[in-house]
Amino acid sequence: MKQKRVEISDPRAIRALAHPARQRIIDELYSGRVLTATECAELAGLTPSATSYHLRALERWGIIERAEASGDGRERPWRALGTGLTISSQSEGSGRLASQAMMRANVDRLMEQFEELPADDPWDAISSFNRTRLWLTHDEATELTRRMADLIDEYRKGRTATSHPDGTRAVTTLAAFVPTGAPPQGG
Repeated sequence: MKQKRVEISDPRAIRALAHPARQRIIDELYSGRVLTATECAELAGLTPSATSYHLRALERWGIIERAEASGDGRERPWRALGTGLTISSQSEGSGRLASQAMMRANVDRLMEQFEELPADDPWDAISSFNRTRLWLTHDEATELTRRMADLIDEYRKGRTATSHPDGTRAVTTLAAFVPTGAPPQGG
């Protein structure tokens, strides 16, 4: 199965993603699940009609799509357009604010997951948060970003929420690369 990352760079699309209900829906659909609007509504804590509005907005921005109709054909489910979603940071204006809102929502959700993990969970030992400062050239930073995305995709192995071997468990990853300090002279 070919891994396909959907990349979002349009500030309007990024703003559309920042809504908490949409975040919850995206998280489930990008885990490999195929869900109806009613199932998405239950996850997001919204009415099915409000959820349908959010699903259509995500479809407009090329983030999700309708899947084949169910057996009775009354309600068509939704699915992700890829196996991963990348938000390209924006450097100015509303795109920057939208990117920051998206990043904050993802970090907040990750922190909630740390808090929800019981201390006696046998998998707790693999929980980690690694913060490192590296001194890299622009080319090195670009290469590191690409290699980290490739490594995560390698471990994905085509597994989804509905198709994975016994003994596996969902593990959330969040890789962030943030240049700090002033740019070097000349670039």
